[in-house]
Amino acid sequence: MVQSKARITAFGAYVPEKKLTNDDLGKIVDTSDEWIFQRTGIKERRIAGKDEYASHLAFGAIKNLIEKYKKDLHDVDCIIVATSTADHAFPSVACQIQHQFQIPSPGAFDINAVCAGFTYALHLANTMISSEVHKKILVVATETLSKVTDFNDRTTCVLFGDGAGAVLVEYDPDQPSFLGVHMGTNGEGGGQLYRTAFADTIHGKELNTSSKMVQNGREVYKWATRTLPVGIKKLLEKSSIRMEDINWFVPHSANMRMIESICEKSGFPLERTLTSMENFGNTSAASIPLALNIGIEEEQIQNGDTLLLYGFGGGLTHLGLIIKWNI
Repeated sequence: MVQSKARITAFGAYVPEKKLTNDDLGKIVDTSDEWIFQRTGIKERRIAGKDEYASHLAFGAIKNLIEKYKKDLHDVDCIIVATSTADHAFPSVACQIQHQFQIPSPGAFDINAVCAGFTYALHLANTMISSEVHKKILVVATETLSKVTDFNDRTTCVLFGDGAGAVLVEYDPDQPSFLGVHMGTNGEGGGQLYRTAFADTIHGKELNTSSKMVQNGREVYKWATRTLPVGIKKLLEKSSIRMEDINWFVPHSANMRMIESICEKSGFPLERTLTSMENFGNTSAASIPLALNIGIEEEQIQNGDTLLLYGFGGGLTHLGLIIKWNI
């Protein structure tokens, strides 16, 4: 990895007000609080309103960032948004953010790496700033998965929720946040987790064209619990950092049973792992920032801590980062 010259300088998060509990879901499909919690670790999730979209959640996370860290966004020179549930095919959520906050002249674009979106966007921001082409980038992860969830499918509707997180990444060669990166893709598994648009096949196989999310949970679980322990090992080796030097592991909060397996296979203590699925469900790209927010609010994460963030999901794709937390 090129020597980082970028530091995370501010952080914010936002979730919608409406809660959907496991008991609520039990009135919609054949399920129960006990069944859901035992298999996923999820108790409830937040659901965006009828007229509330990914852009609105992003605005809330950015406002939270501004309020907490008293940051001025007028000199932001790029906006990167990670989302798989943008309001529109175009314009991008990033362009809507530029307009909402009247940021004078940034570049602005969305990326779609699904549940790995936040770590991908952070990696992009780091490389763009470390190249010294950019100085201040606003990174946002925002998802309204409830709008693409099939609430007749009890295997998927119990999982997903809505939320957003935002960070500022600024030029700071003296106190860089980014210590290491490892990424990978298994495109062959794309048909295990998808939502259709124009095409009705992938790799020659017919797809469910309902425009709702479709997931083969068993296969995604097997891929993640096989892939992440190897990826974590490679990330630590490439960064010359030992497992015991990691203060907190912050993986994508897909499913608690999955996280338990990854921790066991990686030899990382579950008690030093931060997740967000219990109260927010699987929020795709937003799950890692929401877990970070919990860690900050509960005073678990402290300045100087070394964090291992690992996003993984649709594609199938994954990206891990080691960062020094110093806001």
